[in-house]
Amino acid sequence: MPDTEQDARSGRLSDPDVEARLARLDELLAGLESAPGPTVRSALEAVRLLTEVYGEALGRVLDRADGELTARLAEDELVGHLLVLHEIHPEPAERRAARAVERLRPAVRERGGDVEWMGLEEQVARVRVTTGGGGCGSGCGGATDDVTGAVRAAVLAAAPELAAVEAVPGASERQTAPAFVPLETLARRGAPRSQGPR
Repeated sequence: MPDTEQDARSGRLSDPDVEARLARLDELLAGLESAPGPTVRSALEAVRLLTEVYGEALGRVLDRADGELTARLAEDELVGHLLVLHEIHPEPAERRAARAVERLRPAVRERGGDVEWMGLEEQVARVRVTTGGGGCGSGCGGATDDVTGAVRAAVLAAAPELAAVEAVPGASERQTAPAFVPLETLARRGAPRSQGPR
């Protein structure tokens, strides 16, 4: 990714500038959609037509790109989102979702947890989420929910055609059952001690 200084020299937008413009665009479109009148309908149609034309242009770029360029375009966060938006992303949804999980992994590990891609089953992404051990006990539920929510948002942003994201219990969650104790051990413990022959 180019840094902000390089972006300024080349006249390109930095990632935060792109995000700010996308957020503002969402606000404007939401406002237009709730406003009545033929002018608003015309404005929304203009946005839709412009989006379709830009999508066609992106598709033509991909048609003419070799494999290496296609991969580099798909890896760029902004271009990748546009390719997803226009349903022309060259990678399958499963690969995009797995990459989104891997991108989050370092941040989750910094907080003592982990997130792991477990695969796709019938358009449902399966992800194992664990939070830091450290004896957090029952207080970890909120942290797990926060991480799971972030993972869900990232996966569905990368692959919106997926139906859902399912959290698979991590190792710490699966080990909450009591340890197995053989029945004969319990029987021996509960039996009165022998006092010898009577």
